[in-house]
Amino acid sequence: MRIAGTKPRLLLATLLLDANQVVASDALIEVLWTGTPPSSATANLRTYVSSLRGVLGATQARIAAHPSGYAVEVEAERLDLLLFEDLVTRARASARTEEAALHLRRALALWRGTPLGDLPASPVWDARLRSITQARLAAAEELIAVKLAAGEHASAAEDLRELVGEHPYREDLWQRLILALHHTGRRAEALHAYTAVRRQLIEDLGVEPGQDLREAHARVLAGDPVPALLPASVPTSVPTSVPVAPPPPYQLPADIPDFTGRAAAVAALTRSLSAEELAPEGPPSIAMVVGPPGVGKTALAVHCAHAVRGGYPAGQLHLCLGGTDATPADPAELLAEALRALGVGAAALPPTVHERSALYRSLLAERPMLVFLDDAADAAQVRALLPGNGCAVLVTSRRRITELPGTRLLELDVLPPEEAEELLGRIVGPARLAAERQAALAILDSCGHLPLAVRVAGARLAGRPGWPLSVLQQRLADESSRLDELRAGDLEVRGSFERSTRRLTSDAAATFRALGLLGPASVPGWVADAVLGRRRGEAAVDSLVDANLVRLDGTDALGQPRYRLYDLMRCQARQQTGGEAERQALARVLGGWTSATGHATARLPTTLFSLTPEEPAPWSLPEETLARLTSDPLSWFEAERQSLVEAVQLAAGTGLATSAWGLAAALVPYFDLHCRFDDWQLTHRLALDSARAAGDRRGEAAMLRGLGQVCLYQDRYAEACDMLKRARTIFHELGDVRGEAISICGLGAASQFSGEHLRALGSFRHALAMFLAVGDRGGEAYARQAIGRIYLSLQDLRQASRWLSEALRLARELGDTHREGCVSMHLGRLHDLKADADEAMRCQGRALDIFETLGDRHCGAYAMQSLGGLQVARGERSDGSDRLRASLAVFQQLGDRSGEAATFQTLGELYRSAGRTALASNYLHRAVELRQELREGAGL
Repeated sequence: MRIAGTKPRLLLATLLLDANQVVASDALIEVLWTGTPPSSATANLRTYVSSLRGVLGATQARIAAHPSGYAVEVEAERLDLLLFEDLVTRARASARTEEAALHLRRALALWRGTPLGDLPASPVWDARLRSITQARLAAAEELIAVKLAAGEHASAAEDLRELVGEHPYREDLWQRLILALHHTGRRAEALHAYTAVRRQLIEDLGVEPGQDLREAHARVLAGDPVPALLPASVPTSVPTSVPVAPPPPYQLPADIPDFTGRAAAVAALTRSLSAEELAPEGPPSIAMVVGPPGVGKTALAVHCAHAVRGGYPAGQLHLCLGGTDATPADPAELLAEALRALGVGAAALPPTVHERSALYRSLLAERPMLVFLDDAADAAQVRALLPGNGCAVLVTSRRRITELPGTRLLELDVLPPEEAEELLGRIVGPARLAAERQAALAILDSCGHLPLAVRVAGARLAGRPGWPLSVLQQRLADESSRLDELRAGDLEVRGSFERSTRRLTSDAAATFRALGLLGPASVPGWVADAVLGRRRGEAAVDSLVDANLVRLDGTDALGQPRYRLYDLMRCQARQQTGGEAERQALARVLGGWTSATGHATARLPTTLFSLTPEEPAPWSLPEETLARLTSDPLSWFEAERQSLVEAVQLAAGTGLATSAWGLAAALVPYFDLHCRFDDWQLTHRLALDSARAAGDRRGEAAMLRGLGQVCLYQDRYAEACDMLKRARTIFHELGDVRGEAISICGLGAASQFSGEHLRALGSFRHALAMFLAVGDRGGEAYARQAIGRIYLSLQDLRQASRWLSEALRLARELGDTHREGCVSMHLGRLHDLKADADEAMRCQGRALDIFETLGDRHCGAYAMQSLGGLQVARGERSDGSDRLRASLAVFQQLGDRSGEAATFQTLGELYRSAGRTALASNYLHRAVELRQELREGAGL
């Protein structure tokens, strides 16, 4: 395999030095740009990794990305370094036999000069290269020891000559060389060797040889017998044997006495771990239990491990990997712990991770066990602890670890309500729970059905048998202090959460805190961009999902992934907020909602009378993202409606008044089109209070105008007039001509609906003049239509035709299809009064087509009502009756009592003319009742 370029070779070399382990990005950058990395170093690193992946594609190695860096994943037999360490480990397990010598020869034959000698040196490599070089020297000394034990003194002497050439000041090597030569009868060579090393030590270092070396020289001079060379020639770090048949380890923690529920998870996990499912020579069975903090991963794992432990008589290992500790456990230390449990003494522990891992696999190969790895930090930590074959491995982790091939992943969620209730009952007693079941259910809701929280709550109640459950219920009701209450002894929900959040990057932590402020609704992924104030924030969200701090809540109708915090996690996130950074992040998120809403609103069929803040939003999504998200504006509004309403609530609750009323005002065209009157009122009342508290008079006026419009739709004319008058006064005082004109139009509509047509006509003429003065052509079209509508009510057909025709012409010039539909509906009424039934039907049909195409059910119901009445008048009673009943159903659903009354009246007259007296009387009576209610509501 040929790799062009120095930097890709440096990168691959650094990864291979620690193969199958994560190498930090910072270390890789230091190797590539020692001391002076460019600003684009991280991006350049990704480019180099990508190019290497292309080169490695034909091999059986791959480069995997991790949150902190990269790891090259390669099998031992494919990499000389790993193969070397594996062969040395096998040799040590074989003691001093011919098999050991064979393994050591193969291992040493892999060496070709100085490691990485053809690349520029890097300080980052120093420690690892020293370790490798020392491992090579240790292997060479072990081979010499094996040869000496087998009586191959001549061959051992030649190997020692090579070693003293490489390490000329190692007196112990010279001593063994001299004695080996003496043993083979080469006394003169032994004496010459001593002379050479003595001269070298004196000339280079100014010292005489040490005592051991002098004693070897004296023994040669005296012709004494050679002492046993074997003990002296074995390094102290090299094992001379591996203990046989140590006592089996049975290390599983105690089972959970009150383990509750999880039947499906227990069945799946025990099936994966069952010894009967394992092939003795096959790969290990790996089951991974993941989930958020406190969800009961370890409890489930321990329970299932006990259920299958009978199938593993050779033992069960349990290692705590400390994945949520400030510093996760070192694989080298974990392997040492496992090897000690398997009977390997301290003196026999190999020095490197790879060697320990190889010995660990060798020992487990003949003794299949259940290996329980609790609280794993990442795949690299687990990989070093995987047996070679025939074992079952059970792993728990808060991180979603998916890089290990063949792993069965089991994701735990919070308990279902009934299982959470059962667990609480087991802790506090079923009778006590049944006596205050509603309080118990409220406690469980406050705990978010999280098993750890339920256990803590149960422990607190168990420790206070005199407490009514309602006491804890009341204490948990306040979200700001909820986590303070969920603590009992060494059980603590907050502490469990903090062990996960403290390992977050700064971006992920900022995103986590902001998500806590955004309420329980799911949010789209772009929110992270707004929180961080830059693009590509999805990496922060991905890291939160991988850490199981944020739940991936599926995708919406637009194909966007949605994210949501667990309930108690949201409490944790909110308690970490409050600074200026979080306030600015929140303002950007709200700005993102406002800009997206404005972009979607601009694509709706009608945007009349929008009143938004004059200053731009503090943050906006990129244009291409806005275009993609809002290409179907109605689908976007439906997907985000709950989040948008909660965003207004959040802005109002945090004092961001401009964001609150700006977003509420931007939502009006959608609320109007789909008759979302409840959401309209809620958002506007919240934003109105916020604007008043902030002294934002334009925001106050805009919200009053919006609320007045809702009152008009709901036939509450007196209330509408009060709000619209206050809005007009404020707009007038602010010099906002357009805002005042819009408010006057609302007052004109209230007058018209109350039967005061001349007053309404004056209002609309006044508003028209103001719209003309500010050049608002959309407002002009509306005012001309409204004036034509008044003349229709006054039976002045010539004036009505004039004003409506001008309104239709202007609507078409503006491309305002919705306004064209409204005018067409009034022109239909005009032609009906002129006794031109065909033209009346054509106009009303055109209006109905427009409204149905635009999805405006409210205006469509009025067009349907008019068309039904025309059909009845033409003798098409069946079709006309169907249309009238359909329009009635819409009016009733939307709460439009005026439209409902008119339709009841028309249907009543239809049934009376058809001789159905009783049914007609009911319908006409209901029309009278509704009109009476309308007069009372209008204050007339």
